[in-house]
Amino acid sequence: MQKKITLKVLPSEAASDNSIEQIIAKAEAISPKSITGFVIQKKSIDARSKQPWVNLTLHAFINEPFQQRTLIPLQYKQVHKATSKVIIVGAGPAGLFAALRLLEAGVQPIILERGKDVRSRRRDLAALNKEGIVNPESNYCFGEGGAGTYSDGKLYTRSSKRGDIDRILNIFVHFGAEENILFEAHPHIGTNKLPQIMTAMREQIIGSGGVFLFEKKVTDFVINNQQIKGVVTADGDTMMADAVILATGHSARDIFELLHKKSIAIEAKPFALGVRIEHPQTIIDTAQYHCAVRDGLLPPASYSLVQQVEGRGVFSFCMCPGGIIAPAATAPGELVVNGWSPSKRNNPHANSGMVVQVSVEDALKHNKKNNIKCDANNPLLLMHFQQQVEKAAFVAGGGKMVAPAQRMADFSKNIVSNSLPDCSYLPGVHSTSLQQVLPAFVFNSLQQAFIEFGKKMRGYYTNDAIVVATESRTSSPVRIPRNADDLQHPQIKNLYPCAEGAGYAGGIVSAAMDGERVVEAILVQLKS
Repeated sequence: MQKKITLKVLPSEAASDNSIEQIIAKAEAISPKSITGFVIQKKSIDARSKQPWVNLTLHAFINEPFQQRTLIPLQYKQVHKATSKVIIVGAGPAGLFAALRLLEAGVQPIILERGKDVRSRRRDLAALNKEGIVNPESNYCFGEGGAGTYSDGKLYTRSSKRGDIDRILNIFVHFGAEENILFEAHPHIGTNKLPQIMTAMREQIIGSGGVFLFEKKVTDFVINNQQIKGVVTADGDTMMADAVILATGHSARDIFELLHKKSIAIEAKPFALGVRIEHPQTIIDTAQYHCAVRDGLLPPASYSLVQQVEGRGVFSFCMCPGGIIAPAATAPGELVVNGWSPSKRNNPHANSGMVVQVSVEDALKHNKKNNIKCDANNPLLLMHFQQQVEKAAFVAGGGKMVAPAQRMADFSKNIVSNSLPDCSYLPGVHSTSLQQVLPAFVFNSLQQAFIEFGKKMRGYYTNDAIVVATESRTSSPVRIPRNADDLQHPQIKNLYPCAEGAGYAGGIVSAAMDGERVVEAILVQLKS
């Protein structure tokens, strides 16, 4: 017999298969010997009471042979001689999963990535962290795997398309991720493990006959009669295909500028902007687990916070327990911070983005107040606004990617901190008033929200926490429109805006799902 069983167990019990089998046996009034094994289908932590519990949903095998978890079968065709070809601009999760889906369908993917492979990319990240030198083509945002490769590897999404999510997670496991991502409530691979997975995907694509080119920046489109035929790269190559997928991520500003220059419709899209907050992990553990010292069987605690301040939403974003803050700028003279965690999440700090929603109206009011000229109808308005704040942060930090920062309580009280706590941000931090960096409506909203968060979460509002500017790449400030039915750009046939950079995804899983969805639409067109 096979049976679905739901249990609420202690962390120590969840860590022992034998204990779980004993609990199953007692709950089902059977002998433990009759249980041949079980597969965890879902696992989550309930820390609402003083004693944290682990919730488990299991598939138990009773008095019959145990069967290991079955992964979704994947078959990638050889496409060396395929007659249909699709160019994919960008090798982030959307581009990679689109390429893999094309292989399944027998279509040749041609991936053009402006950045470098994961191994070469590490050297540029080292120069960014140690010397404050930004390579505009190879950084935390650009390169193999996109922004996700070196920015944590969280795999949860709010999407309700559970079947698609399961498929995406299964593909990650197929290429080397641990099976626990299939059942954890908040699956996470870790920045230290993602590069090997990205490399395995690339090797599959190339081994099956796909084309994968690095340092191949797209600078123009080949368009005839409102139909895209191919692309032109920075080194002068013209590459042709049956369709082009734009999966360039939220930071490819040159692509947005190219589209605008060629009068291809784009539009300004609201995004969120703010700071990174970093606490000692012990503060977050104590608050969330209601104990002085975290049980070693529990993972480092995380949090999710949201607060309305005078009708404006302030919320946590990309929370990284046991993580570090990293420099995520893509151009010299701009300062952006992001966060990531290794797979074990064993660093002594916990950081999270804390951001405020920004609309076109907000940007217009801010620019008018500060005598900054702008065109209300310019679809790049919010992108330019984003750049203004990032440049202000760079200046306030003093250069070399040193970040402007304040202690949390000092921030809310308009006090320039006399000293700053230890911070994981490697280029370093500089004490200054973030009021000179952040737009007034963002700064004021954060000031009030921090105090309110302290009322919701004991110990959160503290001068032991550091506020680092600026977290500004939460999502794309530009949307590239597409038809709801065939997912093509409404103006240019066979041009497929895709995932986060086009405004249709937010994170690794949703981007991967959108990459597959776009391919399904392309396959329909190729058959017609």
